[in-house]
Amino acid sequence: MHEFITVSYLTTAKDLYKKAESIAVGMTVGSWTDLPLARQEMLAPYLGRVGNVTITEEKDYLQQGIISIQYPVGNITPDIPSLLTTVFGKLSMDGKIKLVDIDFPPSLLAQFPGPKFGIAGIREQLGVYDRPLLMSIFKSCLGLPLDELETQFAAQVEGGVDLVKDDEIFFVDDKAPLTERLGAYNRIIQASGRPVLYAANLTGPVHQLVDKAKYAIDRGATCLLLNVLPYGFDILHRLAADPDITVPLMAHPAMAGAFYAADEYGISSPLLLGKLMRLAGADMILYPSPYGSVALNHTEALTVAEHARIPNSAHKSAFPVPSAGIHPGLVTKLYNDFGMDVIVNAGGGVHGHPSGAADGARAFRAAIDAVVNGQTLAEGAQTSKPLALALEKWGNA
Repeated sequence: MHEFITVSYLTTAKDLYKKAESIAVGMTVGSWTDLPLARQEMLAPYLGRVGNVTITEEKDYLQQGIISIQYPVGNITPDIPSLLTTVFGKLSMDGKIKLVDIDFPPSLLAQFPGPKFGIAGIREQLGVYDRPLLMSIFKSCLGLPLDELETQFAAQVEGGVDLVKDDEIFFVDDKAPLTERLGAYNRIIQASGRPVLYAANLTGPVHQLVDKAKYAIDRGATCLLLNVLPYGFDILHRLAADPDITVPLMAHPAMAGAFYAADEYGISSPLLLGKLMRLAGADMILYPSPYGSVALNHTEALTVAEHARIPNSAHKSAFPVPSAGIHPGLVTKLYNDFGMDVIVNAGGGVHGHPSGAADGARAFRAAIDAVVNGQTLAEGAQTSKPLALALEKWGNA
């Protein structure tokens, strides 16, 4: 029995069903009706077929809607470059068409690595099981000497964050080389008496990244940050699949807007940032929150989280990390929208606190504790001066 990948597209045509038939043939065997019978028999296992066609709008003699095409699993190798080229390669240049979703049979899912640690594994590493996690971002890395970065790091850890991540643009680190940062930060973590994960930005030529990741782990790295889209999904896949990569992987969405932002072109954000990132092996997936200046559509943001966490037969769940524009006054909304298994991620909301970064982190921790315990933020602020000051500055959403 042949297995199929079901791929959904949003597109426009005079006749959507005819367009679907054209895609099913053109993106698989190329042509069909004019082939001799013997050749049809030979190519039949590779022929795509039309699934559903749903017309959502008809205007000016054009139909717009969702079409689904079923591609034989045997047409691809189990990697995302093969997958995307097969289902959207040249098709992405064919006018108004957006890749909306891909559904995988369990046999194919099992051939991708998925998260090595996932939500449960990261919680176990940190010893935190009963609240959302808190992550802070260095307010600046580039061009700063190690002693300034140490001061920033120490303040964030003192305030109670669970994770600290590098800035994704931290490529030139000559003033604070990775090995020196790892040594300094790990001493601060050890002195704190509790586990904290530091997500070091993995950089360099792509063919060196696996070796650089192992080098970093050998020198004490506890988590790695990767700009997945500039480097390519396949390097995330290779890192996640490598048994010597023994730390969680954090996926940054740099450049994602070039793929998902247009309504009628590109790749949908839930597929790009939720389903494919998890498939390739991200333990934590950063993406725009529905609240900030680069906000993602609210429904799409929730669907990214759903794709990251929903149980499947092959993979652990990944932590969604809705980011950008997060301050303590948004914690209730974050918790109501995303639930317990989310990472609250803040940069300016920590470092911009009136009393400094340590109190910025304390304000977030107080806000998280309040909402988990069924309190309002105003109630939480009665016993937390840092939270009270944060609410004065940013308000209570």
